[in-house]
Amino acid sequence: MINENSIIRSNAREALSGKWGLAAGTTFVYILITGIIQSLPLMGPIITLLLTGAFTLGQTMFFLAIARNDNPKLELIFSGFNEFGKALAAYLLLVVVLLFWTLLLIIPGIIMGLAYSMTFFIIADEPEIGAWDAMKKSKAMMEGNKGQLFLLSLSFIGWALLAILTFGIGIFWLIPYMQVSIAKFYDEVKNEYNSQQTTLDRK
Repeated sequence: MINENSIIRSNAREALSGKWGLAAGTTFVYILITGIIQSLPLMGPIITLLLTGAFTLGQTMFFLAIARNDNPKLELIFSGFNEFGKALAAYLLLVVVLLFWTLLLIIPGIIMGLAYSMTFFIIADEPEIGAWDAMKKSKAMMEGNKGQLFLLSLSFIGWALLAILTFGIGIFWLIPYMQVSIAKFYDEVKNEYNSQQTTLDRK
């Protein structure tokens, strides 16, 4: 049974206790680096396309480490480059699949985005899994859980408005809060999925 979103957010704040500075600083570094890359003349968009997967995986590993109280370090945001090919493949596949569904209709695009939202978490946890298999596993894990993740994401709208009122400075605290909450949600979904698979294996 997955905890309510209010409990997930509370657990995220507890995990961030004493680590807000590290999380905000790491988020600043991440945004700074990706912003510089995107602003490069001519090659910026191409380089961004090639590196986003690795950076996304590294960011996922960093926030998972916070969520699990597992000695998070700023350098983790670069750890996705250890799985560069897989991270790139996952990112490109996600872009293609989600673009396809979004072009059909906005709502299906959102639904499929939620379905595949755990892809990079799965890759972070299972280095041996392939990009497409991680996507398929994400879709299976999110069966029946997409609505809760959607509501969890919506619950940060108030915080986003506060971030805007601080001229964007609050974003460096909002992103860690959101990402650690989603990491906590992932662990809840993962545990439920593994429990269901164990039950099925016994039958």
